[in-house]
Amino acid sequence: MKLPIARFLIILIYITTSINFQVHAKDNILPPVDNWSGKSAELIHKDSDTWQTPAERTQLSDTPSYDETVAYLKRLVASENKFNMLSLGKSPQQRDIWLVVASKEGAKTPQALAANHKPTVFIQAGIHSGEIDGKDAGLMLLRDISKNGKKALLDNVNIVFMPIFNVDGHERSSPFNRVNQRGPKSMGWRTTAQNLNLNRDYSKADTPEMQLLISAINTWQPSLYLDIHVTDGEDYQYDITYGFNGEHADSPNISRWLSNEFEPVINKALADNGHKGGPLVFGYDSKNFKKGIFGWTAGPRFSNGWGDVRHLPTILIENHSLKPYKQRVLGTYVFLEATLLLLNNKADSLAVATQEDVKSRPAKMTLSWDLDTENPELNDFLGKEYTNQTDKLTRINYINWNGKSKAYQDLPTFWQRKAKVVVDVPKAFYLSSEHLTVIERLKNQGIEMEVLANATKLSATEFSAKDPEFGKVPFEGHLTVKAQFAQQAVQVVLPSGSIKVKTDQTLGRLAVALLDPRAPDSYFAWGFFNQMFQRTEYIESYAIVPLANQMLAQDPKLLADFLKAFPPEIAIINEEETSEIKDLFKSKSDEKLRWFYQKSPYYDKRYMKYPVLFVY
Repeated sequence: MKLPIARFLIILIYITTSINFQVHAKDNILPPVDNWSGKSAELIHKDSDTWQTPAERTQLSDTPSYDETVAYLKRLVASENKFNMLSLGKSPQQRDIWLVVASKEGAKTPQALAANHKPTVFIQAGIHSGEIDGKDAGLMLLRDISKNGKKALLDNVNIVFMPIFNVDGHERSSPFNRVNQRGPKSMGWRTTAQNLNLNRDYSKADTPEMQLLISAINTWQPSLYLDIHVTDGEDYQYDITYGFNGEHADSPNISRWLSNEFEPVINKALADNGHKGGPLVFGYDSKNFKKGIFGWTAGPRFSNGWGDVRHLPTILIENHSLKPYKQRVLGTYVFLEATLLLLNNKADSLAVATQEDVKSRPAKMTLSWDLDTENPELNDFLGKEYTNQTDKLTRINYINWNGKSKAYQDLPTFWQRKAKVVVDVPKAFYLSSEHLTVIERLKNQGIEMEVLANATKLSATEFSAKDPEFGKVPFEGHLTVKAQFAQQAVQVVLPSGSIKVKTDQTLGRLAVALLDPRAPDSYFAWGFFNQMFQRTEYIESYAIVPLANQMLAQDPKLLADFLKAFPPEIAIINEEETSEIKDLFKSKSDEKLRWFYQKSPYYDKRYMKYPVLFVY
């Protein structure tokens, strides 16, 4: 049966349009982008170069698979005695998580690397494996160090490079991942095979990948940690944005060094190569950019917050998602090379700043921060024009970024630096040995602990939770919780094998962030102690009534407390009393039952008690 020509043409147009949409979907729906050309484009090697990277073969429009990436690195490392490659361990889907170690001496072990007494830069790519710019930039930079006259970058600096952190997510690759991001053509998935976000896992360290990374950081002891991402959000002119916690947070000296020494050098290097480096900020009002921008203080679930609280200089790089992949990769290359050049000359001053923070022992610690909306900074910002529109077809209100550059002068910038929860830092925490998961996580973090050899009598402060609120749905695999707390002095005898965690240590502030239940990223908040909200023994009314009478007869004060809590009720003898009154008396009976049970010696004294003790 022959199709009519008109119908055939309609089908052909539909098929062609469908294929075209799949290939060019993002170009069709994303805001316009400027044609870019910069000096850094000269970094791309031609097809005739046998060491051309897999991404360069596509003119930096696509990124290689895990197997292609590993094969290239193994070939490069085999050809260069200054490089070594090792696996940290396996992912849940049994892929190796690789590190490349580059040093002038060709160090193969952490001990050998430490022996050269040079700073180490830890470069991490692909924690969100759709945001994979750092991998391809790192491959190009390592190639140029080895083959193209840049070995001097290793004169006074070591490199530890993790090309793909989220290796399983990397292989869940598709052209339809990350709709807000312009390239590569096919990109990995944000979360791991276990559907967990690694950049929410630094404090709780649930994933095997994160546990391996933390061990690697503790083992290789970097001087600077770079975590490379790609943004979401508003349109603006900057292609490479980055941030770190401010001087108000846990590592003020490091922050000051990054602001004064690092930032100007990096931004100049980017500008010299045709890129725009800018601050990591977000729109204060998603529908009205003119209201200003804000910068946040990261907590320890994030890389830059975790680095800040443990005094590891950490920079969160967020390349702008609406810029082409080629531009972003080349900007990342420039950022990495400029970082190495700077540390070749300024590493000593960074080490001094780091040690000042490591040695500091402030008596108080801020656990969470609010935006300081009363004291904005006024800064010029290289933005884009936009209009608020309503779509004619769907009637959806949206922001339409038109791609035209606009310089905002004196744009308000609000920083999250207003202290919200401030606590006294205890001298030590104590917890008994049954809290196996928490103890293992503390060990993995590198926090020093002491195991009590004998039973120990202790005067301590105990926290009791009040009015707990649980998350309505699981978050990152946890039922999170927050509560109010009452404190009371207690005398306890801890059994042998209990754990003591002193705060007078390098990672003392990290210990506070994890063990103080008022901290947003504490083990308590993540639900590691939710068993404290379980009641496992009860009492029936037929038992509580005679027990209550005995208790009242033996303790006149208890009787006074009871009458204060439950004033005498007026007897109601009207047979037409309402159901509401009946329910009232029933509820009061239940309340009285609970009241007497809590006062009795049979009540669970550990119910709602946070099982970590504080000694101030």
